[in-house]
Amino acid sequence: MTALPQGLTAGTWNIDPIHSEFTFTARHAGVSKVRGNFEEIAGSVNVGETLEDSAVSAEASANSINTRNEQRDGHLKSGDFFLAEEHPKLSFKSTAIKADGADEFETVGELTMRGVTKEVAFATEFAGVATDPNGNQVAGLSATSTVNRKDFGMSFEAVLGGGELLVSDKIKIELELELVKA
Repeated sequence: MTALPQGLTAGTWNIDPIHSEFTFTARHAGVSKVRGNFEEIAGSVNVGETLEDSAVSAEASANSINTRNEQRDGHLKSGDFFLAEEHPKLSFKSTAIKADGADEFETVGELTMRGVTKEVAFATEFAGVATDPNGNQVAGLSATSTVNRKDFGMSFEAVLGGGELLVSDKIKIELELELVKA
């Protein structure tokens, strides 16, 4: 069994949506990167006595997608991508957390988008614990993963003249989370 990182204590730690981000990056036309985020996120980390006894549960509203372009956001909410009307939530539930160094972990779990659930592993880094100005105990985590959008039924296939995909299959997911001890 792996001890908890220094300063992290057992209990429920809730995601602070004001100080957290769920962002993604896709390659556009094979030459540039387009970034976006989900503005409505929620969830918690239930920290056990050991790392292996801990669990993550999180969700995002598909309709809160923001790429700074209203037309693109509408397309991403459509049936070509998130099918947000039928599947309003993206969710993640961990199945295992494994140490990969003193403050680095692999968080494995079930990611559900568009009604499709796949196992995804996030490289996770613990940033420490502090006390905020209101006296709350807070902790920071960063996590990254790369998924293939087609694995989740997002099969939009616009191909440019040189054979490049308008939207890459590989999507990088990055999470910056501030957790507040309940």
